[in-house]
Amino acid sequence: MNGPGEEAPVTSDFVRSYVITGGRRLPSADDLALHTLVTLAPDRELPLGAGPEVRAIWELCGGGYLSVAEVAGHLSLPVGVARLLLTDLFEQGHLLRRSEPTRAQLADRETLEKVLHGLETLIV
Repeated sequence: MNGPGEEAPVTSDFVRSYVITGGRRLPSADDLALHTLVTLAPDRELPLGAGPEVRAIWELCGGGYLSVAEVAGHLSLPVGVARLLLTDLFEQGHLLRRSEPTRAQLADRETLEKVLHGLETLIV
């Protein structure tokens, strides 16, 4: 713990995130939610001069859809940094994204009973 007037030491993780993002401002959570699914667009080539983090995203997302949270977890990156890199790739046309499906509405008891009785008539 630091005393009053003492600065906290700068960690390598903080510096690394700043270097990866180039000091750019991180996108808001509304731009790319944690549960948004991302994958590589078909027939895309790895961008020239791609850094190791972008290469890792490329390999991860090449296998199918992953959530933003999963990408961040696999890369051991802060979510904001992963969002920024994914947003860059999306804006360049390299990624496809789709949002989480809407939650199902609860059915009322009467509807569920009708379904149950209909299934019972099929079995008997």
